[in-house]
Amino acid sequence: MGGWAIAVHGGAGVDPNLPQERQEEAKKLLARCLDLGISALRSNLPAIDVVELVVRELETDPLFNSGRGSALTENGTVEMEASIMDGPKRRCGAVSGLTTVKNPISLARLVMEKSPHSYLAFSGAEEFARHQGVETVDNGYFITEENLGMLKLAREANSILFDYRIPAVGLESCSVGPPDDNLLAMNGLPISLYAPETVGCVVVDSQGRCAAATSTGGLMNKMAGRIGDSPLIGAGTYACDLCGVSCTGEGEAIIRGTLARDVAAVMEYKGLSLQEAVDFVVNERLDEGRAGLIAVSRNGEVACRFNTNAMFRGFATEDGFTEVGIWD
Repeated sequence: MGGWAIAVHGGAGVDPNLPQERQEEAKKLLARCLDLGISALRSNLPAIDVVELVVRELETDPLFNSGRGSALTENGTVEMEASIMDGPKRRCGAVSGLTTVKNPISLARLVMEKSPHSYLAFSGAEEFARHQGVETVDNGYFITEENLGMLKLAREANSILFDYRIPAVGLESCSVGPPDDNLLAMNGLPISLYAPETVGCVVVDSQGRCAAATSTGGLMNKMAGRIGDSPLIGAGTYACDLCGVSCTGEGEAIIRGTLARDVAAVMEYKGLSLQEAVDFVVNERLDEGRAGLIAVSRNGEVACRFNTNAMFRGFATEDGFTEVGIWD
């Protein structure tokens, strides 16, 4: 074993014109989350505890699209989803359609540990949360002025579609130009109109135990009831005895490619290293989709790969390597 390692992300796909101040805020949040995770790992907390701890921190800050600050549905409400997975026995828990649970990732862990199931959604998940006594808040707690403005832009662009595409007609009213070959698009949507993205954390502890956690509010202006990749084990989140993986980006493409599980699969069946596996999966399994992922291995390695213009990300390892970045 090569010691502990941790990686965090705040989403793939970034507005090319993102103000420098906002970039610095994102880097500070990622660095704070890394420090939180490093401290926990140095205190010998198991990997599953660390990923929950870090993702709770990301959910509490409205900067990224999870928990407070989640993207809004077409109805102007929040429907959050999350999943968590413990590598040693591949235990997992997932939730979708949450409207009042302050920290979805913690409810996902309770599903894993306190229910006979792996996945609960909507009213069933909310009822389970009440029975477990988790902290709940009014739906308005999760709604920021920035996301209300983003929803208004998406509505004006006539983007209320399942796959969240914006036609060329109508973009003028959104203060952006029509899409061109040089403008990044995710699922057909110009990045300058794309909401902040999913958050996630992957960890391997000093005992070689891997874990992964992912949380999101989903796509801005999504149809009510839409479920993305983040709560789907094997798509947005996966952990086993080899590695832990968290994905972000175009959810429908990540689902089709079972991206997170494929990283572990090619390591196991093709004998690839962690970085080789991550590169292979992003290059070969996205079918022209746009996404990114972070991963750790039981050997204390960290890896990252994305085919978007950028990805909010941070890494740290026991041997002293630390990095926080946004652009390619």
